Amino acid sequence: MAPPTSPIAVPRAEPPGTQEIAVPAPAVPPADAPVAGVPAVAADDHDTHGGPVIAPVPGPDPEPDLVPPKSSRAGRDLVAAIGVGLGLGAVIIASLLVYPPAFLGVIAVAILVGVVELVRALEAGNVRVPLAPVLVGTVAMLALAWTRGTDGLVAGFLFIVVAVLLWRLGDGPEGYLRDATAGVFVALYVPLLAGFAVLLLVPDDGAARVLAFIATVVGNDVGGYAAGVLFGRHPMAPTVSPKKSWEGMAGSIVACVAVATPIVTLALGGPWWGGVLFGVCLAVSATVGDLGESLIKRDLGIKDMGTLLPGHGGIMDRLDSLLPSAAVAYLLLAWVAPPA
Repeated sequence: MAPPTSPIAVPRAEPPGTQEIAVPAPAVPPADAPVAGVPAVAADDHDTHGGPVIAPVPGPDPEPDLVPPKSSRAGRDLVAAIGVGLGLGAVIIASLLVYPPAFLGVIAVAILVGVVELVRALEAGNVRVPLAPVLVGTVAMLALAWTRGTDGLVAGFLFIVVAVLLWRLGDGPEGYLRDATAGVFVALYVPLLAGFAVLLLVPDDGAARVLAFIATVVGNDVGGYAAGVLFGRHPMAPTVSPKKSWEGMAGSIVACVAVATPIVTLALGGPWWGGVLFGVCLAVSATVGDLGESLIKRDLGIKDMGTLLPGHGGIMDRLDSLLPSAAVAYLLLAWVAPPA
């Protein structure tokens, strides 16, 4: 008898069109991939802190770039920032109240340091600004603004321009146009705009004019910070400074008007509407100045212009909103509250 045999499995023929097809598993995006439909937010120079950039995710929680942690809005040492700010304010107020011409020395030191910081930052972008003529011209420009007024300020600026163009010739033709243009930009951006703060000090009530200008810009920073932290939801310029919101801008305007109006009316004898106009215009100029410096730093790939001031960065990181506001303040006060 033949031994029993084991059954042999015979594959069943599938009808045409019914064969199994291997379906690849769905790809899982990496953790840091952008979410569909959510625009990626560029890191601000005050946002990265050396860490990864996190794209906002829709949901009930507020956007992280508009509402910062309670400890610090920009990841900085808030206690140090407040202490340094109060110290700088005390130096400025003391110089204005005790001996107003001493304020010239405060301006000169701050502007010279700011020029050095900006020139060093531009070197990160392979731009060689002739530093010596800009520094000498800065001192000359501020001195001429104090002694000769607007004519002296313009003459000092022209002196820097000519000096930069001639000085840069010694380094040859390679990159001449780039370096010379950058030198003229530094002279215009820092000492020329700072010269308007000197012009504010020239009249007999110059100390009050300078205080009105500086106090209003400080109000812009404080009001914008508070409103941005509490109510900030809509970014103003996300590709330049993601933390700035339209709600913060509204807070800046309210704070600037509240600070400027009593100073302009009581200390300078101007109309109430002049104080309101002064506050609104300085809120705009201070914000534009802040955004402008953020754009420069983003272009150069740096976080701060310097490290001199703990919690703030460099001197230029404090001058960014003051410089354009000095020119606006001088022009507006000459109209709404002209010197006696």
